[in-house]
Amino acid sequence: MKKREMEVRKGESGGCWSYQAAGSVPDIGGPSEDAVVIQKGKKQGDPFVITVNCPDKAGLGCDICWIILDFGLCIVKGDFTTDGIWCYIVLWVFPYSTSPTVRWSNIKERLLAVCPAFSVSAYLNEPPPKPVASPVYLLTFCSTDRTGLLNDVTRVLCELELMIQRVKVTTTPDGRVMDLFFITDNLELLHTKKRRDDACDKLHAVLGDSCTSVDIHSAGYNKDSVPRISSLSQAASKELFRSELSEKEVHSQALSPDVKKLMHASVMIDNSLSPAHSLLQISCVDHKGFLYDIMRILKDFNIQIAYGRFSPVNKGHRDLDLFIRQRDGLKIVDTEKQDVLISRFKLEMLHPLRVIITNRGPDTELVVANPVELSGRGRPMVFYDTTLALKALGICVFSAEIGRHVTDNGEWEVYKFLLEESCKYKLGSMVVKNQIVDKVRRTLMGW
Repeated sequence: MKKREMEVRKGESGGCWSYQAAGSVPDIGGPSEDAVVIQKGKKQGDPFVITVNCPDKAGLGCDICWIILDFGLCIVKGDFTTDGIWCYIVLWVFPYSTSPTVRWSNIKERLLAVCPAFSVSAYLNEPPPKPVASPVYLLTFCSTDRTGLLNDVTRVLCELELMIQRVKVTTTPDGRVMDLFFITDNLELLHTKKRRDDACDKLHAVLGDSCTSVDIHSAGYNKDSVPRISSLSQAASKELFRSELSEKEVHSQALSPDVKKLMHASVMIDNSLSPAHSLLQISCVDHKGFLYDIMRILKDFNIQIAYGRFSPVNKGHRDLDLFIRQRDGLKIVDTEKQDVLISRFKLEMLHPLRVIITNRGPDTELVVANPVELSGRGRPMVFYDTTLALKALGICVFSAEIGRHVTDNGEWEVYKFLLEESCKYKLGSMVVKNQIVDKVRRTLMGW
């Protein structure tokens, strides 16, 4: 791959290279309102600009990208720079057309919450204290079943910033559903009656007159552990969690021909351009959460970003240049470490999410899996996007389950959906199964 020249000049307008705070020690205190600034585009159709200017910490870029993805935003361009003590990040974002309603004031609050306050530990780049586990609440409702019901409820929960931890869907022979959602509150307000009443009112509105009851109460425990997924067949596990996908498994992902043409990733690590940093260059097909996936890998490998640029999409591809170094401040010169990092990037740039259809006895089951951060946090919006795809196909969900599965290569978050047979789709057909996988994968990837 031809080397792309990086323009890193102080005083460059519109980029992140001309920041004032880098290398200086600001007044001691918590992050001010100015630590996060969100600006609306100057004219219709222009992206919003999110600026983060605060002390640096390990994994901050990953945390920021996770929040942005959680709000259903697409990062179209980005600039990063840090001296290891202070960082400055500028991201240009758009809401995805399929995303729930975006509450911009809430985004700012969430971003401020992950910005470290300036302190001695922040100055020394020490890891922050482990956060207290959030209390889990149980949302229950009873309603008449219909196509898209699960996604409509999930949309409301996303807009309310209520995170789904587990789901239990029960469908009765007379077409009624009794759904149980185990949720946590990003705003930490669900212990108040006002917050619970507001959530119940919004759910009643979307469920309509067929809803007979909605209730939210404490589940009696904190989110300090995630249940393991119920049994997966050996064949399904092998197909989902292999560290390398064979041609057969790539085919089983049911990629459409137009997508297969784009499935190529180029990853390079170059140590010749900088005396202090390794240059990581990535070029691959664009997808939803592209920048989050890269930041997640760097965070898991304990690699620090010094500066970099995320270019706009070009013919369906993204180019990314990052000057990086190990946490000890050294370049990545060990060829074995380079090979491991490059292989991980290539695999997860092409297949950040795994989607398959399996048979569970006479029934058809859709399984979606994505890698979990070493911190234990899973990818946001997966349940919403999967149910959105099934809603678009007109397929009802008989039951759903969320859990974790541990392999030699790490931990995975797994979503299982038992699908209902319909007149429109005969689920036993391989053509239909491939259509379902393709639609779900496209929705998850933002294609």
